[in-house]
Amino acid sequence: MENLKKIIKQFPEVGEVSEIKTLTSGLINQTYLVKSTSPEEPDYVLQRINHLIFTNIEMLQHNIEVVTNHIRQKLENNHEEDIERKVLHFLSATNGKTFFYDGEGYWRISVFIPRSHTLEAVTPESSYLAGLKFGEFQAMLADVPEQLGEIIPDFHNMEFRLKQLHEAITNNAASRLAEVQDIVNAIEKDADMMCSAEQLYREGKLPKRICHCDTKVSNMLFDEDGKVLCVIDLDTVMPSFIFSDFGDFLRSAANTGKEDEKDLDNVKFNMEIFKAFVKGYIESARSFLTPIEIEMLPYAATLFPYMQAVRFLADYINGDTYYQTQYEGHNLVRTKAQYKLYLEAKAATTEMKAYISSLL
Repeated sequence: MENLKKIIKQFPEVGEVSEIKTLTSGLINQTYLVKSTSPEEPDYVLQRINHLIFTNIEMLQHNIEVVTNHIRQKLENNHEEDIERKVLHFLSATNGKTFFYDGEGYWRISVFIPRSHTLEAVTPESSYLAGLKFGEFQAMLADVPEQLGEIIPDFHNMEFRLKQLHEAITNNAASRLAEVQDIVNAIEKDADMMCSAEQLYREGKLPKRICHCDTKVSNMLFDEDGKVLCVIDLDTVMPSFIFSDFGDFLRSAANTGKEDEKDLDNVKFNMEIFKAFVKGYIESARSFLTPIEIEMLPYAATLFPYMQAVRFLADYINGDTYYQTQYEGHNLVRTKAQYKLYLEAKAATTEMKAYISSLL
């Protein structure tokens, strides 16, 4: 803890500290709650940023600063109340930046938002609120004046993910190709169609927006009355297609089975969750969405399970070098579960389109 106190001293805004507690949530970064001695002072969140995943900390923090400053400005212009609980606030260190390097790791401090909590449960109610809030998040950032950096290049680029699969097939490093040839063929059959976004972007028909790129119910803070305060966990905020926030949420939230479900009969596409999420999303994002973006929302719902199936399959063929596995064949089980979800979502496309039309 002495080392943590030294780091905290690098952020002059923090006053006298009474306690430092480990916060358990968050898979990527180490996170601590810093309790202030004075009741007049806020508490703080201290984080060590995982620089193995986020290699460009300067760009990462710049993206976050641009986004939080822009949202704060919008809230002020709208004369919102309780702004400090509706947008994250990162402190400056003695070096003038919103992060500090201690020779081993990169650290940052944000103001702790009091009387707030997260939810894990995915219900139609929480999905509606997620759609509403992430749509609002994109809408608020639709007019950001400067270009943000792509913090994880090609993160949701379908062409790139297929290229990785093709490399895995060519190398066949673990000699597993023969046993998965059927699923490789099935995936290849839809490859061109699933790369529609990149193709339309090149033709100038589909824009990139600032997206959160990690949309889940647990990445929103709620107040005492169950209203959403703000979106959190902004490390992956970057330019992407709006499908990143739309499709990625549904890939996990609308799956009736587990990501690595062995019994494929349990994997269905939950239309109630889809309807709740898209209703909220269109209510808040409609102001800036183009007709082609709206038309392609069902494509987004199919894209993300397809993309994840491709990624799991490539890793399986490579010999399980990227994703941690619990047992032999785990990545193949994951591949089949995600591909089944893709097929279920694809079968629901007509119903999705009809429902979206009814909202418009």
